Amino acid sequence: MLTFPNAKINIGLHITEKRPDGFHNLESCFYPVGWSDALEILPAEKLSFKSTGIPIPGNPDTNLCLKAYQLVNQDFDIPPVMIHLHKAVPIGAGMGGGSADCAFTIKTLNSLFELHLTTEQMENYARRLGSDCAFFIQNRPQYCFGKGDEFAEITLNLSGKYIVLVNPNIHISTAEAYSGVKPQKTGIDLREVLRKPVNEWQNLVKNDFENHLLPKYPAIETIKNQLYTHGATYASMTGSGSTVFGIFENETDLKEIFGNYSIWQGKL
Repeated sequence: MLTFPNAKINIGLHITEKRPDGFHNLESCFYPVGWSDALEILPAEKLSFKSTGIPIPGNPDTNLCLKAYQLVNQDFDIPPVMIHLHKAVPIGAGMGGGSADCAFTIKTLNSLFELHLTTEQMENYARRLGSDCAFFIQNRPQYCFGKGDEFAEITLNLSGKYIVLVNPNIHISTAEAYSGVKPQKTGIDLREVLRKPVNEWQNLVKNDFENHLLPKYPAIETIKNQLYTHGATYASMTGSGSTVFGIFENETDLKEIFGNYSIWQGKL
């Protein structure tokens, strides 16, 4: 069974407080985008995992896709599978690529072996693997809070608009990103702000990580400014970086402008 785990962007990202468990509470709108990996899972005589495309750092035996299989297997004793992940979404880029891979593994196993898991059950498996993994079970725009694994409805619909995602090939670890952030409540209801037209977001919808990461990595700020220069209605870094996205009213092609970087562009 072949699926295409897609990335997400954060539209607004506020780090509101540090939790007793060491994680942080946040609020954000998670929005799915089309930049995708390819994930094939087939029944096999023994469990195996291989990856192609962008090299994945670390031990392959601890890949999130394998962890997702092992988690489900504890409860259902499913047959072994062959997992092939072709990695195309940049790693450490703030787009949740690894989280999407593990969530899609859960969904694929559910379909492949007819486990009849509910959405809630699949989300609960995903929550045990990472803070934003559960989002990719439903994989639709949602207001996210808590560690990023609790959800509420949001009316935001950007269908028909275009997006350009630019990754400057800078890997920012979660630890590095959070080391410079100062949690604080904003007093702003992000859901209400996102009801406003996109052309009013620039000075209202913020990513808290930008405050210390943009000065540290000038290339990120340059990309953001270039997106505005070339007509973006709104531009921001996503997640803990380093990818920057621009939302456009009309189709645009900026591949030549950002030729030295990894880029994806398409319709939302």
